[in-house]
Amino acid sequence: MIQGRKQIEYPASEKRAVLMFVKTPEKGKVKSRLSGVLGEEITLELYKNFVMDLIETLNRGKFHFSIYFYPPDSKEKMVSWLGSKYSFMPQEGNDLGERMKNAFTLSFLQEFRHVIAIGSDSPDLPDKVIEKAFLSLVNNDSVIGPCFDGGYYLIGFRSETFIPDPFKGIEWGTDNVFENTLKILKENYQKTHILPKWRDIDRHEDLIRFAAMNKDRPSNTMRCLLSHKEILE
Repeated sequence: MIQGRKQIEYPASEKRAVLMFVKTPEKGKVKSRLSGVLGEEITLELYKNFVMDLIETLNRGKFHFSIYFYPPDSKEKMVSWLGSKYSFMPQEGNDLGERMKNAFTLSFLQEFRHVIAIGSDSPDLPDKVIEKAFLSLVNNDSVIGPCFDGGYYLIGFRSETFIPDPFKGIEWGTDNVFENTLKILKENYQKTHILPKWRDIDRHEDLIRFAAMNKDRPSNTMRCLLSHKEILE
């Protein structure tokens, strides 16, 4: 069971926030490429465990975090699943880029100084990578973490260096998201720290690779995989 935590208060100069972007778990609405291979029911179970693993990681951090859910009218389902102890915020906007831009804008209006956003496709993302992202923002305008598939798993800004441009005109879900985003950051003279590449899970082969690399690491996702060993065949 995921335990809630007391959100940490920081002086204005040190306020940090993580925005975790998730889809409200419904059969047939998450991880479509996985569900085409595994079926909707097992895929839904896996996705829930991805999210729970990341929440457990975020619970250990010294920052505020909010769960940004989509669709925006599904808060009741999120609370029913995870309980009311978390900060739930709707994703608002016409596409992922606009929804991310709006979430960053709101966070900076709430006087957070350093803000990073992550997705829910990398359940084994370590807390040390998140901390490294925050530390990099002390001397950089922005930070980004590329995925092996051409996307990115993390992006962040300082309040005084945030720009909306990296969230406009991006073809989300393609293999050049990171490259095009980095190009926009450079065109806007951003000093950007690039984190090490990390894996996300979109396809069946990603899941098999994840299991091989995490077989000795206890997690919700690994327990789910071990209870459905046929997934890994």
